[in-house]
Amino acid sequence: MEFTGKIIAVLPPKGGVAKATGNEWKAQEFVIENHDQYPRKMCFEVFGADKIDQFNIQLGEEMTVSFDIDARQWQDRWFNSIRAWKVERVAAAAPSAYDAGSPVPPPAATAAPEFLGGDAKDDLPF
Repeated sequence: MEFTGKIIAVLPPKGGVAKATGNEWKAQEFVIENHDQYPRKMCFEVFGADKIDQFNIQLGEEMTVSFDIDARQWQDRWFNSIRAWKVERVAAAAPSAYDAGSPVPPPAATAAPEFLGGDAKDDLPF
């Protein structure tokens, strides 16, 4: 699944040592907000020091996050996990052919007919 929006929070990284394997782990959470009429927020996690460094997510960036959702049970309660596996920065809007200081050319002539108010064949009631 994908979610596109602006990064509005970068939470501190978490880390530890796995009990089963003894390997170190690192994870970091981020909050992204979309630009819909009623904006929605999503907190997602990037797992692994290599992925955190590779993605290099910064506050205020516009991006598309590809993620997987999973759930796990702990003490008879269920918790959702939203884990990002790919992030792409959203390209900034392409610069206009004309900047603010240059004059704008007049619109091109169209081949559309011009309608006059006093046309004899006008049968519309308004």
